[in-house]
Amino acid sequence: MNSFPSTLFTGHHYAVLGLGRNGVPAVLALAKGGARVQAWDDGETARTALAHQCADLPADVAARITCAPIETLTGFDGLVLSPGIPHVLPKPHPVALLAKEAGVPILSDAELLYQAVRRAGSKARFAGITGTNGKSTTTTLLAHILAEAGVPVAAGGNLGPAALALPLLPDNGVYVLEMSSYMLERLDTLRFDAACLLNLTPDHLDRHAGMEGYAHVKTRVFAGQTEADLAVIGVEDQWCRDIAARLKAGPARCITISGAPVTPPSDVYGQANAIWHNARKVADIGPALPGSHNAENAAATYAMASFLGITDNQIATGLRTFPGLPHRQKVVAEQDGVVFVDDSKATNADASSRALDCYDKLVWIAGGMAKEGGIASLVPYFPRMAHTFLIGRDAEELAATLEAHNAPYTVVGTLEAAVPAAYAVARQTQTPVVLLSPACASFDQFSGFEARGLRFQELARTVSAETTPQTGKNG
Repeated sequence: MNSFPSTLFTGHHYAVLGLGRNGVPAVLALAKGGARVQAWDDGETARTALAHQCADLPADVAARITCAPIETLTGFDGLVLSPGIPHVLPKPHPVALLAKEAGVPILSDAELLYQAVRRAGSKARFAGITGTNGKSTTTTLLAHILAEAGVPVAAGGNLGPAALALPLLPDNGVYVLEMSSYMLERLDTLRFDAACLLNLTPDHLDRHAGMEGYAHVKTRVFAGQTEADLAVIGVEDQWCRDIAARLKAGPARCITISGAPVTPPSDVYGQANAIWHNARKVADIGPALPGSHNAENAAATYAMASFLGITDNQIATGLRTFPGLPHRQKVVAEQDGVVFVDDSKATNADASSRALDCYDKLVWIAGGMAKEGGIASLVPYFPRMAHTFLIGRDAEELAATLEAHNAPYTVVGTLEAAVPAAYAVARQTQTPVVLLSPACASFDQFSGFEARGLRFQELARTVSAETTPQTGKNG
């Protein structure tokens, strides 16, 4: 792995709006590549943080960075918007309107990574993974299998390092990028050698004008593919089945996947804790990947890894040694026969359903900023719950759904109250699992799902065996 040449973007002028996890690496990478960069964030804290980083740069690089409000984009080569800043819906940011008026492309940092890699002369391949749920696990798992097989690999994008924080890979390297819908709507030339759409359920509908718009943006992971490329798609929901029917016509080779046998059969599927390809068992699934949803992720990974030249034996080794993803069904503590499971990354009901499906009896901790539909789709799992503890902004909304189905719950407001109460109920009712799977976004109380999960882990590890049960509906 090498650094990118310092002249890649010489003579180019970019604007970067939003100086968070994606924005700052974009500013630094573009400036180090020779571009002039005008950067801005509406938050003073973010601007100050960038100034501190610029102070540590070589003088010639720092001189190419200007931190100032973006009032015109005439003469710029591109605008890099942080993923959370809308350029169309629900309301375009004023700077996005400036870009449209000036005819300046609005780009994701993944697009600029692809341009940088190609300008640097590397033929490294790109694997793109998207879907409403499972994309982080699949991205991490594919990168793990490639690394275990000795392939130079760099993983990031919507997960982990921002795209422009990744290193330059040699010709035999593979970039594995988790692609959100926000990133996919800002592609230009990026073409994925192997692209995967795992599943589609309602999410970010305000940003994409409903489910049809959301599905359309997600299919951009397959944009520009040729007969030399691979398209992988799950077929467990109707939206993806319809897309798969179109993908089968090419130009890329299309492989369908599922977490369990379906009708008509998918090409690669999970069954009996193993992966099967065309009715032949090809690999066992390791203990860090429980449930049919993880079998779907493993099936997708198998299809992509095989396409990228990894043998069945190497894939089997990678599946067996995969340590799992932080905050995704991770056992983080155990006390007196009660296991605490951190599934904080489940920020919508569909993601939580995949965890709930793995346990016959549990105490559930949920809540935060609810997505459209709340937890209505999880009603079939309510009989499995000895009790539910609700936290966060929309706890009362979720409580109404539980109340309507006579499911026992308590609104406690915070994780600090929920964890010891959940442990007490678990011991009292001989329930083996306390599961944090919020089915909601975390930003009402935390900086992100990671911070929420870490706090849960801290509380789970220190909870007292002498905790007194405190339950009761809306208690």
